[in-house]
Amino acid sequence: MDRQERESHCSTERKSHHSDKMKSNLVTRLNRIEGQIRGVKGMIERDTYCDDVLTQLSAIQSALNSVGKLLLEGHMRSCVVERIQEGELEVIDELLVTVKRLMK
Repeated sequence: MDRQERESHCSTERKSHHSDKMKSNLVTRLNRIEGQIRGVKGMIERDTYCDDVLTQLSAIQSALNSVGKLLLEGHMRSCVVERIQEGELEVIDELLVTVKRLMK
């Protein structure tokens, strides 16, 4: 099995370690974001003033960043720590790629 096959195989088997409380929190936040997006769609359909739409988009982006930060923190405290303890130091490179992606 080459590296790409291993990575693909591993990524399909890996699972997160979120508590039920964390999952509920994330789902609630994402549901709220989903509602905000529907609201913005409606604003555009009603020809709402651009600045008002942009303000809502900024709020949505902030909410998405908040979800991302929560996920990243949980990932670092559980998955990353566990993999380092198991000697899988390549997780650091994976984490750096993820952080760069989040910072775009």
